[in-house]
Amino acid sequence: MATILLADDDDQVRSMLTHIFQQEGYEVVEACDGLQAINRYDPDVIDVVVTDIVMPEKEGLETIREIRAINPAARIIAISGGGRIKPEDYLDWADRIGVDRTFTKPLRRVEILAAIEELLSEAVN
Repeated sequence: MATILLADDDDQVRSMLTHIFQQEGYEVVEACDGLQAINRYDPDVIDVVVTDIVMPEKEGLETIREIRAINPAARIIAISGGGRIKPEDYLDWADRIGVDRTFTKPLRRVEILAAIEELLSEAVN
């Protein structure tokens, strides 16, 4: 069973995604911000990281950089609903620092689950 680290400061989004991932049989480690995500990231346990970009304490881009420093092979999906700029602009920055996939909120269940499956199957091959 794969484990997903889910970092999002929006309780409703985090709860909804946790429910979706658990329905598919994934273990979920939740984090309410980037700082908590870094503290909960264990490359021996976490198979995929799903992180929001705009968060308090430590924003998503910094979180992604730190996870990449810990584990350059980490599989990371960045999500964003925007903030001061459009979500696509935040996600362009995430692409530039090397995430595997990006999605704007609201997320589509089928798309996020397909991306997770692809990343997990790439890791096996």
